[in-house]
Amino acid sequence: MTSCIPRGPDLSLVRVFIAEVSGLLEASAVPKLAQHFALLGLEPRSLACEASALTIELQDFFIKRIIIMLLKEWNYFFFVYQEPFEDGYVNGEDGSPTEEAVSKHVADGKGAVKFGWVKGVLVRCMLNIWGVMLFIRLSWIVGQAGIGLAILVISMATVVTTITGLSTSAITTNGFVRGGGAYYLISRSLGPEFGGAIGLIFAFANAVAVAMYVVGFAETLRDLLENDSIMVDEMSDIRIIGTITIVLLLAISVAGMEWESKAQLLLLGILLIAIINFLVGTFIPANDKRAKGFFNYHADILLENFGPAFRDNEDFFSVFSIFFPAATGILAGANISGDLADPQSAIPKGTLLAILITTIVYAGAAVATGACIVRDATGNISDAFIPGTVTNCTTAACRLGFNFSYCDTNRCDYGLMNNFQVMSTVSGFAPLITAGIFSATLSSALASLVSAPKIFQALCKDNIYPGLRGFAIGYGKNNEPLRGYLLTFFIGLGFILIAELNVIAPIISNFFLASYALINFSVFHASLARSPGWRPAFKYYNMWVSLVGAILCCGVMFIINWWAALLTNAIILALYIYVTYKKPDVNWGSSTQALTYLNALQHAIRLSGVEDHVKNFRPQCLLMIGAPPSRPALLQLVHAFTKNVGLVVCGHVRMGPRRQALKEIAADQAKYQRWLIKNKMKAFYTPVYAEDLREGTQFLIQAVGLGRLRPNMLVYGFKKDWRQADMRDVENYINAIHDAFDFQYGVVLIRLKEGFDISHLQTQESASQEKSAHPKDIVVNLEHSDADSSKPSSKSASETNSPAVCQDQKGKASEMFKGPSVPLNTADQKLLEASTQFQKKQGKGTIDVWWLFDDGGLTLLIPYLLTTKNKWQDCKIRVFIGGKINRIDHDRRTMATLLSKFRIDFSDITVLGDLNTKPSKANIAAFEEMIEPYRLHEDDKEQDAAEKLKEEEAWRITDNELEIYRIKTYRQIRLNELLREHSGTANLIVMSLPVARKGAVSSALYMAWIETLSKDLPPTLLVRGNHQSVLTFYS
Repeated sequence: MTSCIPRGPDLSLVRVFIAEVSGLLEASAVPKLAQHFALLGLEPRSLACEASALTIELQDFFIKRIIIMLLKEWNYFFFVYQEPFEDGYVNGEDGSPTEEAVSKHVADGKGAVKFGWVKGVLVRCMLNIWGVMLFIRLSWIVGQAGIGLAILVISMATVVTTITGLSTSAITTNGFVRGGGAYYLISRSLGPEFGGAIGLIFAFANAVAVAMYVVGFAETLRDLLENDSIMVDEMSDIRIIGTITIVLLLAISVAGMEWESKAQLLLLGILLIAIINFLVGTFIPANDKRAKGFFNYHADILLENFGPAFRDNEDFFSVFSIFFPAATGILAGANISGDLADPQSAIPKGTLLAILITTIVYAGAAVATGACIVRDATGNISDAFIPGTVTNCTTAACRLGFNFSYCDTNRCDYGLMNNFQVMSTVSGFAPLITAGIFSATLSSALASLVSAPKIFQALCKDNIYPGLRGFAIGYGKNNEPLRGYLLTFFIGLGFILIAELNVIAPIISNFFLASYALINFSVFHASLARSPGWRPAFKYYNMWVSLVGAILCCGVMFIINWWAALLTNAIILALYIYVTYKKPDVNWGSSTQALTYLNALQHAIRLSGVEDHVKNFRPQCLLMIGAPPSRPALLQLVHAFTKNVGLVVCGHVRMGPRRQALKEIAADQAKYQRWLIKNKMKAFYTPVYAEDLREGTQFLIQAVGLGRLRPNMLVYGFKKDWRQADMRDVENYINAIHDAFDFQYGVVLIRLKEGFDISHLQTQESASQEKSAHPKDIVVNLEHSDADSSKPSSKSASETNSPAVCQDQKGKASEMFKGPSVPLNTADQKLLEASTQFQKKQGKGTIDVWWLFDDGGLTLLIPYLLTTKNKWQDCKIRVFIGGKINRIDHDRRTMATLLSKFRIDFSDITVLGDLNTKPSKANIAAFEEMIEPYRLHEDDKEQDAAEKLKEEEAWRITDNELEIYRIKTYRQIRLNELLREHSGTANLIVMSLPVARKGAVSSALYMAWIETLSKDLPPTLLVRGNHQSVLTFYS
């Protein structure tokens, strides 16, 4: 029963609340409450415990109130059985998952104005699509292209917009849509890179469009004024009228969306009256309008105007480029998606119906003007004559009693080709057409003035461009972007004062088209990725049709203006590169991610069918590092020779109480992977729970990887504290290395004389940050330092110092280390400096390769890979090999020939003839002193006692063992002497790792060998391959 108890609310309150509302509810077999909670990803288990007998249908009002109360007043209704992550919502969005679910599914209940599909989408789209094109330029297009091609122009534009409308509908019905319009649709589909690029230019395009529409209104109003009504001059009058107009539009917008919507309805009413006025005018007898080319409907005029008659260097595509911008208003409704009551339903219905209605009106107006008005007319009534009395006159106008042959050689003022105010001439009441023009321009300007801030606000909320975060703030019940309104106002005002928009207009049109292209491509891309999350409720779309739509949009961009298209693409590319470089911390489940996964999966499967080849060998490392931030130098060195070459998996063995370990593993998985990405480390983080280091390493060796993408090398940091550690942990460490060889892994041990682990310094920094007034972001680190003392320590201390192992009870929060604010002792200061040494460029130093055993070439390959990286490229490779004194020259030439065949550049080869010389007595004595605490001394004990002690502590060194391996011991001591002599100043030493036969050499003796071999040296890599060849002579 405890699993039913909610974490926050008092059960008595639940009982009271249910009792209060249950009397107002109607019975039903399926409770709608459960359905709504299912949408939120929650189960109403606490309510089920208290009201299991209730099977009730909740009215929408009560559903919303119950959810709001439970989620807001009762700590978001988290249950005991559903434990959240400690570090909260990790996908980059503000707020918790529950808060976002509430904002998507439940009205906020504070009186925000929300629009339906008619007022919110249909009206806005129709106003933007019709525009001034309908009243001023459509007649000219019919005159140039003829009725047939004009219908084709309209149809082509409709095809593009319809495909885009279908794509928009598919995206909007594939989940809940929030504010941001085209930006939101593209960013959530293709990711922040495309979304951030298109969002900025789309918001800017809408802002400049405000200026374009206002200037169009000002020019029309100026033309209506008599010459003696000019205030200053024609250009200045446009600026004055435009400034006053945009101030009034700003006032309407700031007053709120409700007032803006009422203004749009008023303007639509005027526009519809103007259209009806024109259609009625076509049936009113022409009479005195005949001289201006208007003859009502006549078949002769229809046939004459059906074909094209291009003039003034115009052609089909130039006419199309002039018309198409009229169709760029289809996203006017989607742009205010955050203010729609149900954007999933409203955007598809409103957008597609708007396209249908406006297309019919445009086509009808084109046919009407083409069937009523001739292309050229003088406007002189004296050109009238009795039909049939004039020879050499065969035009439709001649057959109707007017001779406009004067226009054949001279420019006339009337007719489709010459008069942009044809619709005013035709209409029943000309001022209504002027009112329609005003309505079209002002409605488009008002829609753009509202759209730009809304899009910009959504962009800023996502923090794609951190410097613009201030514009995300909203005010009032509708979260109005007042700062965005002011920014849009000033951008529009600036371009109004320029008053010449002929240059900027093609760019703005291309900005809109780029948005449409990406919306279409988003649908194609999402369908291609075959993500299970792509399941739009709108089914009338096709991925290939959407791809065609994207290609058409790109083609239209170049048809309208090729240089503007190139400029648009360049701007989008620049913004895309910028956002990609910045890597915003967001995760929206884009189709880019889905397709990346699909491609990776397909290539991984394909790769698994390919046999390994020596030419394609890559070092793929299982790096036992623990928490990655605790050993940055170890990670950076391994990353240096695997970056863009091979795989790195950061293994982390968790021990301690199982429940606590598993909980922290779940949190660490995402946290440390983000840390790796943030620090540009191309690696994977894989934690595992185990009883000890060896078991955890075995798990990782066997389980990590996929197909051919599996590690082939085990990399350990040298266990610096082995003399203070519990020897059982040392045995686990050594046995894990033997296990790696058993699994055909190569092994690399890396030693830094200062040590790797800086977690104790991070802990100090964390403690100082907790006292600071401005704490930084922190990450959980669960490692401790490599202490160096002279006495053995407890088991817990040993486990703490083991690489890749952490004690859960000692985990503390600390940030990625940037330098502690507390004083450091000398040892810690050196450790801190050493932890960053591989971040720096290594300069003109050397990488010394001590190739003492043939392990397949891995000892040579790693140094070569390092020299291909920028930080190591100035370092020279020096090779040291063993040999005989009397064959030094021969061995050097042989080695040089071998390296040349392997195509590995080297600066020097040194043959060591004195490799087997006995080391100095002082060094032998130091070694014997070091191993003394670990010797069994069986000769000084009774046989039974000695055997029992050896059985209990197998790591102890027997006298017999020490005697058998005395020569090998001396070799390690001698090698250290030679290393310090020849390579003491090297940037890095790479040498063959001595390997002891499993079960024959005790753990203490083997660790003593490695300790002796690598002490007091520069950074050292001890490498031993699995005898698989990794180098080849052949191409």
